[in-house]
Amino acid sequence: MKKIDRYIGQTVFASTLIVLLILVGLFTFFAFIDEVDDIGKQEYGTLEAILYVSLEIPRTIYELFPAAALLGSLLALGLLANHSELTVLRAAGISTLRISGSVLSVGLLLLLLIMLIGETLAPLSGEYGKTMRAAAQSEHEQQQIAFSSRYGFWARDGQDFVNIRTIFPDGRFGHITLYEFDTHHQLTSLTRAKTARYLDGEWLFEQVEKTLFTPQQITHHYLEQTTWQALLSPELVKIVVIRPDRLSTWGLYRYIDYLSQNGQRTAQYELAFWNRLSYPLISITMILLAIPFVFGQLRSVAIGQRILVGALLGIGFYMLNQTVGNIGLVYDLSPIFSALIPPILFFGLAIFLLKRVL
Repeated sequence: MKKIDRYIGQTVFASTLIVLLILVGLFTFFAFIDEVDDIGKQEYGTLEAILYVSLEIPRTIYELFPAAALLGSLLALGLLANHSELTVLRAAGISTLRISGSVLSVGLLLLLLIMLIGETLAPLSGEYGKTMRAAAQSEHEQQQIAFSSRYGFWARDGQDFVNIRTIFPDGRFGHITLYEFDTHHQLTSLTRAKTARYLDGEWLFEQVEKTLFTPQQITHHYLEQTTWQALLSPELVKIVVIRPDRLSTWGLYRYIDYLSQNGQRTAQYELAFWNRLSYPLISITMILLAIPFVFGQLRSVAIGQRILVGALLGIGFYMLNQTVGNIGLVYDLSPIFSALIPPILFFGLAIFLLKRVL
């Protein structure tokens, strides 16, 4: 029996990897085509574009794995069915449930590997790629990274509000403006710093112009350095620059906690967080959906038709997931509800279809 499990597992493993390789190759090629228009901006050449696209591959693998698991399982089981191997296995007394378990066990091993990539390598390579791309496209003399917004990055930290215009590759920040308010929402000081660093849990502002506001007078000071104690850290600043779906689960959790402590909206990041947590359920559901379409009504159709059905299922799930998520954000629904309803519905569909063929 172990040989049979191993044979089924190897077939599913190989088919899933082939499908994943093809999908990642296609998406990477289209991503490079998108970068062609930016080639030639400052120091951003063809090699830099290739490097940037290559650094995005781990994230692409993570995003495409559920679809690859569905199509790969359909392809593997379809090949076994077309060669009458599934018929022989069932005639030998091996149940559909046992075959399904062999398929699912391989899927779970691949899922653990892909989740490891998505939680460790993908966020790191994506952040490095974004920084490298922005630095290469900025002016060489200044070597700075400008935020996509013309107004830079804004954040609230307790009673304070800070505006950061640029990030330097060495980890420094440039053109900082800090607005400090009292408990009555009265402006008490305005601090402008040319550069800033984050050292030992606090911000160190350099070349500072500080204006103090009191009921009696307004005073101006010029300081070489001053410090600012805040919850905000450089890691949190970079999280805002990167889209929430590119972050790790831990990165999302930290930023949600920071926003909550400052009384800011967290719905978008909570939705991304719960989508991350539902990723294993989505992947398992995609694998389970492949089984009834091979053992059920489509057992006699061509492989191409099975793949078409799988692609339509994947597209249907993606559209439902995006629709429910956007509706949840618009109507302020629970992020848990918005993230889990699509995979739960499809998981229920997979169980229903499985019961009909087991």
